Amino acid sequence: MKTTTLYIYFSFLSASLFAQPLKTYEQSIPGTAIKFNMVAIPGGTFTIGSPAAEKNRNTDEGPQRKIEISSFWIEEHEVTFAEWDAFFKNMDVPQTKAIAVDAVSRPTAQYIDLTWGMGRDPNHPANSMSQQAAIMYCKWLYQKTGFFYRLPTEAEWEYACRAGSSTDPKNIKEVAFFKDNSAGKFQKVKQLKPNAWGLYDMLGNVSEWTLDQYDASAYQNLTDGTKNPTASPASKYPRVARGGSYLDESTELRCANRIPSHADWNIRDPQIPKSRWWLTDGMFMGFRIVRPQEQPPKEAIEKFYASYLK
Repeated sequence: MKTTTLYIYFSFLSASLFAQPLKTYEQSIPGTAIKFNMVAIPGGTFTIGSPAAEKNRNTDEGPQRKIEISSFWIEEHEVTFAEWDAFFKNMDVPQTKAIAVDAVSRPTAQYIDLTWGMGRDPNHPANSMSQQAAIMYCKWLYQKTGFFYRLPTEAEWEYACRAGSSTDPKNIKEVAFFKDNSAGKFQKVKQLKPNAWGLYDMLGNVSEWTLDQYDASAYQNLTDGTKNPTASPASKYPRVARGGSYLDESTELRCANRIPSHADWNIRDPQIPKSRWWLTDGMFMGFRIVRPQEQPPKEAIEKFYASYLK
């Protein structure tokens, strides 16, 4: 992982925000009755990755590095169908109302039931969308609220997952839905215990997209003291997911576990070219959103979103 040009988008100072300590707040989606909590995460330093002796460790989780993370807000739980459908259901064809996204960033209709019979309860985590789809939801939310929303970086996600601890949860069944307790289905959010920062389902239920391009040797290129590292998009595959899902063994549900995306997650897509939005074989993929304390200027925000439409 290296600090790249994306860091610029996260580093502009906002005087009004910089002077104020972060507080958890409730975000409503204008024009709907939908609300969700954005949890304040204080900045600090932590050790990213896992120690060489950690059980079930993968080689891409090291060497460990001590890095610095700026304060940010992160959604209390994974983005739900209630939230996602406020975006998606207004995009149906034929279009009957004005929309706040352009034709490129507008989601296509789903060609099959991408809940795979698990239901579309408003409190289920939204699933089966690509990283680009998740980022375009963030863009739409920015246009609705004026706040810069995006996916977390790998470093932010792990920092939030650890919540000040250097170890993973001792009783994974208390905090996560995975192969042993999910009944083979994703579950409603906020059913189990939150972590120390009040975040639900950081591990399990659905895996979560981050912003980063996957690089197995990322930490080898990282130095202690790096601030807000992230890896810019360079190719469609692989990108990084985190957290593990309802289909995974408990050994995959570790804060340091890095999951590279793969073209096989969309292998059964019948469209030519394959959809930028939906994953026929990625029913385990979801996301949660982040808002940095320091909001970039409008031009930088637009450039950021455009970089993920390539």
